[in-house]
Amino acid sequence: MSTGDAVTGPDGAPRCPWALSTPDYVTYHDEEWGRPVHGDDALFERLSLEAFQSGLSWITILRRRPGFRAAFSGFEIAAVARFTDDDRDRLLADSGIIRNRAKIDATLANARVLAGWAPGELDDLIWSYAPDPATRPVPRTLADVPAVTPESTALSKALKQRGLRFVGPTTAYALMQACGLVDDHLEACVSRDGPPGA
Repeated sequence: MSTGDAVTGPDGAPRCPWALSTPDYVTYHDEEWGRPVHGDDALFERLSLEAFQSGLSWITILRRRPGFRAAFSGFEIAAVARFTDDDRDRLLADSGIIRNRAKIDATLANARVLAGWAPGELDDLIWSYAPDPATRPVPRTLADVPAVTPESTALSKALKQRGLRFVGPTTAYALMQACGLVDDHLEACVSRDGPPGA
């Protein structure tokens, strides 16, 4: 049976090929990517990190995630919403994160918007755009995995209408993949139906 683009790793298990480029990716692929994420703060973190990733490699963000979490108070929405100009200056000088002024400003602005939402509102909004898995073909090759979908375009539009920034359709789809709204593990991937060994 063909495994499509899945690649066999050192442990003998087939995985999405991007997962084998570095040990950091193996862990992220096996334990996090495509697993359901719920909770406003957790989703704010993922949304923020996907925005910081725009134009960069995800491994750059993944390796700096501890620094991001420290710099942004664990991505607790209420805490980040209270950040001052001094905090902004601190972030712009913090070598443990990506010091992109527009992305930092967007993260702070998004936290202030989200602080005015009801508890669970971000979670409910994002997950309301999860497509029915039965309507999505299982990807066999990387060419079968889209960068943008009608659902991610609609989610992006909804988030922008609510005042959020750096949430384009491609970023929205990366969020959907990372947070388990869609399962884009390849058909032959060991993680297709859950973490290995689950």
